[in-house]
Amino acid sequence: MPGFLRYACYLRPLAILCACIAIFALIDIGHTRFLSLNTVRSALQTFATVAPVALGLGLAMMIREFDLSIAGLFGLAGCVAVLTGGAHPLAGLAVALAVGLAVGLVQGVIIVALRLDSIGVTLGGLLICAGIALVVSNNQVIGYSNIDVSILMGQPLLGVFTIRSLVALGVIVLASVVFHYGRLGRDLIAAGSNRRAAETAGVDVPAILIAVFGLSGLLTALSGGLLSYSLASASPAGLSDVLVPAAVAAILGGVSLSGGTGHPVSIAIGVLVLAVLRAGANAVGAPPFVNDLIIGAVLLAVAIAEGPYLMRRTIGLRRMISRVAALGR
Repeated sequence: MPGFLRYACYLRPLAILCACIAIFALIDIGHTRFLSLNTVRSALQTFATVAPVALGLGLAMMIREFDLSIAGLFGLAGCVAVLTGGAHPLAGLAVALAVGLAVGLVQGVIIVALRLDSIGVTLGGLLICAGIALVVSNNQVIGYSNIDVSILMGQPLLGVFTIRSLVALGVIVLASVVFHYGRLGRDLIAAGSNRRAAETAGVDVPAILIAVFGLSGLLTALSGGLLSYSLASASPAGLSDVLVPAAVAAILGGVSLSGGTGHPVSIAIGVLVLAVLRAGANAVGAPPFVNDLIIGAVLLAVAIAEGPYLMRRTIGLRRMISRVAALGR
């Protein structure tokens, strides 16, 4: 029984994912538009872009913080990678990662040292990153000269994967292992649930907060740099719409704005829900606004499910299941 409760955070996003797949399969019955390799490839491409960013944002949300700067940093990292990685793409990506890490760490230090709200600080970070991206790109789309790298990034691996999607999966797996077996996961949940109690228990909350913002910047830069390589171009503003999908995926994955809940695996499932919704709507030929309507309806349903009334019912049901299991033993 403890094992069931331990993995209960995965059940809701997994149930939503299965429901989305089943609904699109029923809508597309008699055709092969949705249940096809093209749909899987499309969903995995969305996963490759959103998953690292959603993971970084989700970690911040777990400790009751929010990182708005990812909207500006995403485009800036792409510009930096393209400008510095023409002859040596790995070096360019490393420079972009260094920029992302520096931005995140500086924001974390400011928040901790001055005890400021993360919304205001990261909003400033967003504007600064967007401004720097406009300067370094001269407010123009930057072409990437190393076409061989772009072709390599787009080549299918094992039928449905690409380098970007495999990197995103690797990041999720690594984060899950660290979260599950290391102390970081427990400290994050403790800090997000009750900071004062966590500090009393010996958790270094300021260090965790700085590290989380550093990771958020690093993961955002990773996704932005790889996407720009894949597109063979970078734009200071064209890739800035990653914030909303990342936040939606984190919430669908069970991360609460009030902190204290979430797991890298559940966030990854939330990203898959978003990816399936996008790929499924495109596969069945639905207009673009339908996708937004569907995602909005799912988010509304999740918000209602997390409301006080249903949460009390859920807690009561779990307690009843625990008692029944105890009587069985």
